[in-house]
Amino acid sequence: MNTPAVSIIMRSYNEAWALRETLPALIAQDFTDSELIVIDSGSTDGSQELIRAAKPAHFVQITPAEYNPSRVMNHGMHLARANSCVFLNADATPQGRNWLRPLFDALQNPGVAACFGRQIPRPDCHAVFACDYDRCFGPRRESARWDHFFSMVSSGLRKDTWTRRGFREDLQYAEDDEYTRWCKAQGLEVLYVPDSVAMHSHNYTPEQARKRSFGDARAIGKAWQGSPRDFHWIKTVALGWLSDIRHDAAFCARTRRLREWPHATRIRWHQRSGKLAGFRHGWAEAHGGGS
Repeated sequence: MNTPAVSIIMRSYNEAWALRETLPALIAQDFTDSELIVIDSGSTDGSQELIRAAKPAHFVQITPAEYNPSRVMNHGMHLARANSCVFLNADATPQGRNWLRPLFDALQNPGVAACFGRQIPRPDCHAVFACDYDRCFGPRRESARWDHFFSMVSSGLRKDTWTRRGFREDLQYAEDDEYTRWCKAQGLEVLYVPDSVAMHSHNYTPEQARKRSFGDARAIGKAWQGSPRDFHWIKTVALGWLSDIRHDAAFCARTRRLREWPHATRIRWHQRSGKLAGFRHGWAEAHGGGS
């Protein structure tokens, strides 16, 4: 059997509603020299039947309790036969037939360890989260000026780099952020590939937004090399919240969605308070002060 040019690794859990679009979009790609690897975390909504019908090269089934994002991604990388490995969440739908090729092309440079594509929100995406997509992936994306940004949702990795050090399995969140920061510390590039576009978004409740922010910041705290004083209430919560709601107000005004701004202020408060609590928890865990 010939080695494929690309291994596509997909994680799924009860996302049949999206797979009905995502799997046909993969089949329709103009770059066809690929294999599909799917790791499903015990879906019960018909996802497994849709996946089997797509005839992936590997279909791994685990229970929800067994799910650990780093372990799942490391497993997918172990199974991959290609050196160019592309990750796609089951609920991220490629837009057009040219989603895969730009990611593959970016990985052909040995100096590039990872790349990530553009994401656009779904039509029902709340303004507060649509604003995040604009800041991260928009035509004047703010994330280009941040010290680091990466999203695993629609992305690519070189396997020869990954074999040097995979994802940290002690992290439940932000494992992709930590891994790509390590790549850059090795002198390797992490590229943004705007020509590869996938549709993906979530409408989190305030409680879900806080939980996600807590988890991401907990992972950052566990891996943080700086001082814990870099994260404090005034900077992380108060000033961070004010900055966030200023961006949200501008976005809502520009997109004529000002009615959604009060909802955005509530979401941001939960995110910011969760970020500080998560960082402190992670820092304490890493330095023997917590569990």
